[in-house]
Amino acid sequence: MTVRAMFLSPVTGPALREARFDDGSALDERGIARARAVAGAVPRASRQFTAPSRRCRETAAALGLSPEPEPVAGLADLDVGRWRGLSLDEVAVAEPEAVAAWLGDPGAAPHGGESVLALVGRVGAWLDGLGDGDGRVLAVAEPAVIRAAVVHALALPPEAFWRLDVQPLTLTALSGRAGRWNLRCGEALGSTTS
Repeated sequence: MTVRAMFLSPVTGPALREARFDDGSALDERGIARARAVAGAVPRASRQFTAPSRRCRETAAALGLSPEPEPVAGLADLDVGRWRGLSLDEVAVAEPEAVAAWLGDPGAAPHGGESVLALVGRVGAWLDGLGDGDGRVLAVAEPAVIRAAVVHALALPPEAFWRLDVQPLTLTALSGRAGRWNLRCGEALGSTTS
């Protein structure tokens, strides 16, 4: 049986609107209302998962989803270490060489967190571990996780990670199985045919 792994990006929270690395803050009413408005358009899935971030868990709740009881560690956002909660501008001023290395080298983790290569490997292992019998799977996951899944599934060069854009409340679907995935990306909720 073919697996259809659908990734749903969460609503934008206060940190992202301020161009800060996520700091675990709660969604605001604006984000919750936006998720509730499209809840009826979420495609059906035999299994539902959520990433550990508060933003993903709160988006899933606002959408009325019933994910597995424990968030999936393999779907955790890119760990940006000591940069957490800071804006990219702040980091670029304080550590310009580190930011350049991070954006230019997928193996770099100057912030003391996780490299893009490590993220792609972790998310790829989760994706490939779904197996052939899981049917339709839905995961609410951060944009970096969705980009990592696409890079892994399509065997893209890891440098492509930063070239992929994932908008809030969009669906990215991979169908197939480990080693052979097809991509359907960027569907806004409310326009899906699933």
